[in-house]
Formats: sequence, structure tokens, C-alpha cells
Amino acid sequence: MTTRREFLGTSTALTGLAFVGCELLAGQHACAQTKRRETTVAGKRAIVIDVHAHCLVPEAMALMGLKIGATSSFRPDLNMIATVQQRLAAMDAQGIDIQALSINPFWDKAERDVAEKVIQLQNEKLAEACAAHPDRFVAFATVSMNFPDLAVKQLEDGVKKLGLRGASIGASVNGAELSDPKFHPFWAKVEELGVLVFIHPQADGATAQLASRLKGNGYLSNIIGFPLETSIALSHLIFEGTLDKFPKLKICGAHGGGFLPSYMGRSDMGCLTLPAACAGGTYGPIKKKPTEYLKQMYYDTMVFSPEGIRHLAAEVGASQLVVGTDYPFPWTKTAVDEVLATPGFSDADKVAVLGGTAARLLGIKG
Repeated sequence: MTTRREFLGTSTALTGLAFVGCELLAGQHACAQTKRRETTVAGKRAIVIDVHAHCLVPEAMALMGLKIGATSSFRPDLNMIATVQQRLAAMDAQGIDIQALSINPFWDKAERDVAEKVIQLQNEKLAEACAAHPDRFVAFATVSMNFPDLAVKQLEDGVKKLGLRGASIGASVNGAELSDPKFHPFWAKVEELGVLVFIHPQADGATAQLASRLKGNGYLSNIIGFPLETSIALSHLIFEGTLDKFPKLKICGAHGGGFLPSYMGRSDMGCLTLPAACAGGTYGPIKKKPTEYLKQMYYDTMVFSPEGIRHLAAEVGASQLVVGTDYPFPWTKTAVDEVLATPGFSDADKVAVLGGTAARLLGIKG
């Protein structure tokens, strides 16, 4: 089996996400000019890990006739090779020590052979990017969820051969819920490997299905459509028994898990109010109260206020929260400050949310 070190040692011709900057050329530890903010809690250095940071691989996109740039719908700063110094400067300014890179699926409708090539290229480039800056980046593998058997192999290869730290996937796949039994082989492999899956909503989910209702001012397609899509995905994983079948799954929901954690008591009351909608038991076929499953998943802190984080922690536990910024999309530059200012957090809570929990989930040492 090829190891990540062996792969990188024999893949010097790879480009794309590869970094060639002042770190390699000058033997320094930082390319960015910005002074690096060091976060401390109770006078001690605290690592900060951002689990919600996006990028793209131009060469992989080209296989599907897509491109990054001003003339496309993909932001130029998603191309890391062209904007690595900008990315590092933003991380340094905000106090982000490490980003966990992810790529939003654009290949779910591709033919199998195309999807296979896209994923192979992307995962190789992600591994190379992380190797160029091992103290600043880790990455989630990309997988072809529309072909679950292929996704299983891609995940295993990404983790075992390339050193990737889990998988990032959409909240649905061409209209199919992640709880669909056809995805059980993928979830079984995730559980076997013990890695984290980051679930991020896509525009072809609830946003597209409610397009006529989400028109108008306010960017409702995203601020309502995206959290709703995640809420639906997590609810199906609970109520269809996926989390019972695979109880050791490690799942992180983007954007604070959508609306679900903020209104989680309603999930417990639905079956009690209308038992006919939940055949098989008090809560349907599942073994526990729905809210108990919510407390075994993880959520990023993209709720934009210390009070929002406090409420999320009160519902699911501070131990289930990790920092997210949605970089390079300009949703927030104060993710660290919001955690530090969260009412009721102990020093241990702050250290865990800032990076301790993410380090454990992503296998980041030191």
C-alpha cells in the first residue's frame, strides 16, 4: 500500500494546489506579511482549528468544463495556489492556526469515469497542499457519493494513502437523503476508519426546491436554504436509524447544524404528537429520543455571536462544538473572539472549542 510520504515523494510533478512560496524557498515558517495572532486562554497558548474552510482544484474542475475566476461563479480566492499568501494572511490576522480544507461537491451529476478522475486529482492535490504547509493545513477527502462503492474506495485511499482526515460531503446527493440505505457501505467505511465527515449544504438541495419562496431581498437562498438543507439531512440520519446502525459515526454539521439544534425539543415532540407518523415505536424505529442523537454529533460555531454559541452549547454540549469560518466567503472574521466571549464557557471549554476537539477528531498532534 502506498503511504502518503511515498506518494508525495514520487509526485513532484503535481501542480494545482501545490505551494511554492517563501516557506520553501527561504526556509521560513510563514509566507504572509501579517503578524500572526496567537490565541491564549488563562495565559496559555491555545491552538485554533477552522473546520470549515473551502478551496478548489482548477485542473479537476477543467475535467468538467468548469473554471475559477471573475467570469465564473467560483471565487478566484478559492484557488489556493494563486492566493496562498492571502489565505495565510487572513488566518494569521484572525488567529486561525490550522484550516481543514474542504471542496463543495460539483461532480455529483458527472458520469462515473469523470467523477473518478476528478476525485483522484482533487485528493492528490489536497494531500500535496497539506504536505507543503503541514503546520497550517489538513484536508477532508472528496468522494463520489453518487457512486457509493466508489466513494468507499476513495475515502479509504484518501485516508490511508494520502493522509487526508475524513470526508466532506453534501447534505443530499441528487435528491437522495444521506440516510438512504444505498449509502450504508459509505457510512460503514467511515465508522471503520474512525474519521470525521463534514456535511455542507449545496445549492441543489432545499434552496433549489424552494427557489420561488426564497426570491427577493436578504440572500434567503443561503441564509434560510442552506441551514434548512442541513437540518433535513441530520433529521433523516436520526429518524431513519442511520445513527443507530452506525453508532460510532463522527459527523459535523456546517453552520451550527442548521436550524435543528436551536429547535431540537420539537424533534422529541413530533412522534408523541402524531404517533402515526412514527411507525415502529415511541419515536419510530430509533432506539433513543431524537435529541440524544443530536448530542453525539458535532457542529461548527458559525452562528455569529457569543450568545448564539452559548445557546448551541447549552443544547448539545460545548464538547460538540468546533470553530468554523467558511473561508474565503466573508461571513465572519471574529470566530475566535466569539468563542472567547461566550457566556458560561470555562477555560477548558474555550480550549476545546477553539481547537482541542477538532485536533482529536482530525488526528492533529502537537
